[in-house]
Amino acid sequence: MPAPSSSSSPAASSAVAATAPDPSPTQGSGSASGAAAESGAGSESRLGSRLGPVALVISAGISVQFGAALAVMIMPRAGAAGVVTLRLAAAAIVLLLLCRPKVRGHSRSDWGTVLAFGVAMAGMNGLFYQSIDRIPLGPAVTLEVLGPLALSVIVSRRLVNVLWAGLALGGVVLLSGHGGGGLGFGSLDPLGAAFALGAGAMWAAYIVFSARTGRRFPQADGLALAMAVAAVISLPLGVAEAGSDLLVPSTLALGLGVAVLSSVLPYTLELLALRRMPAPTFAILMSLEPAIAATAGFLVLNQAMSAVDALAIALVIAASMGAVRSQIRKKAA
Repeated sequence: MPAPSSSSSPAASSAVAATAPDPSPTQGSGSASGAAAESGAGSESRLGSRLGPVALVISAGISVQFGAALAVMIMPRAGAAGVVTLRLAAAAIVLLLLCRPKVRGHSRSDWGTVLAFGVAMAGMNGLFYQSIDRIPLGPAVTLEVLGPLALSVIVSRRLVNVLWAGLALGGVVLLSGHGGGGLGFGSLDPLGAAFALGAGAMWAAYIVFSARTGRRFPQADGLALAMAVAAVISLPLGVAEAGSDLLVPSTLALGLGVAVLSSVLPYTLELLALRRMPAPTFAILMSLEPAIAATAGFLVLNQAMSAVDALAIALVIAASMGAVRSQIRKKAA
């Protein structure tokens, strides 16, 4: 998941660095001002100094993917749509309380951008969780990351990035032809794989509207509002699938854990990292998401992988890193 990753993070994408003209993050951490903002920045700086930016990015990726693994564990209780509703609703409440975004003074175009961002966020999360309800976490994230990679190739319009895309496609073909005892795509639910690809397409849209929202709204106001839109969109689907099961205290607690691990914590860690490292470097590190997802699937969900699966995922990771590095060289030239 994307992020948003997957999985679902506003900055967690190689295409963000490859397409954004400004290497600074598009979202902030809240609406604090004055002395409170200075104090918060100081504490963030101390935290970042202790952990280091690379450790922050890797920690964010681990948080996202282990949050997704936790979501798989509670799907029997609330279903995929129910888990998405719990995650988005909890994250929206936390962000709205932290950011306290202003709802006045924005143009119709501003609200249109927020609405599109929220729709993309809801689609990305909904499709991804439907995917991991059917196929293992590692292959799902590997397929999903093809969306941002395709966006990077389209925007860059460079032949070398077409070659990187071909390498990624080779990894997917390798997995799709592997139908043995491992967990290659050839032995997976085709609908689950299709959901993962759809989540990747929505991830690409998410990246575009995330950048636009960041330019129109201060701090993380736009993110908080878009998260609220995504929560409202997902609510009917979650209620239809899970009903009153969403209100079971243990399910609510687990849903809050998914929201913290998959949204609140990684957003904060990524923000701290982006204040201390260039966005292209950040994007290269985020290309490791499929490997982190596969590890989380193995440790938490006992989703074993064969050598062929690992090689195919490595090809996609290498392609994603290569696409970002070629974009860095283009900007430096």
